[in-house]
Amino acid sequence: MSEESKADQLDRELMELLQGLRVVMPGVQVLLAFLLTVPFQQRFTQLPGSLRNAYFAAIACATLATVLLIAPSTHHRLLWRAREKEWLLRVGNRMALWGTVLLGASIVLALYVVTNLLFTSQQALLTAAAAAAAFAGIWYVLPLTRRASPSSSSDEAAEDEDDEQAQESRGTSSRR
Repeated sequence: MSEESKADQLDRELMELLQGLRVVMPGVQVLLAFLLTVPFQQRFTQLPGSLRNAYFAAIACATLATVLLIAPSTHHRLLWRAREKEWLLRVGNRMALWGTVLLGASIVLALYVVTNLLFTSQQALLTAAAAAAAFAGIWYVLPLTRRASPSSSSDEAAEDEDDEQAQESRGTSSRR
């Protein structure tokens, strides 16, 4: 198998980042659009101040998430052919991670407001805490524990070897 050049690696990793953002963006845009329509509902004026504050925090987080998650694509277009792919990748990755943190916060806050309207404040707090724990655990803790695991690199090597063996059995080896 041939080694990937640094330029090829940067191209691939940048395209992977941008593709990942394409998956996230429709959800962020729908959430923001929904949140932007809420104040125009008749019951919104009846919300207590604490729920209005939580709603405002939700819309602020969704707005900032949108800014951060769109920025890498904009940067990519503005710096096209400027040989800045390593910078784009480093900054874009940070923006994507912070964008998902703000997205999760926005969803949790919106869930808190809705649950508080439907049930009690205590149930809303429990629901929001459970959602925050689910986001944190599944989005961040799970991959970070995998990354920190000493067996993860040996598992990847075994998976690569299995893939290579499967390709050879089909007559499509990745070796040149």
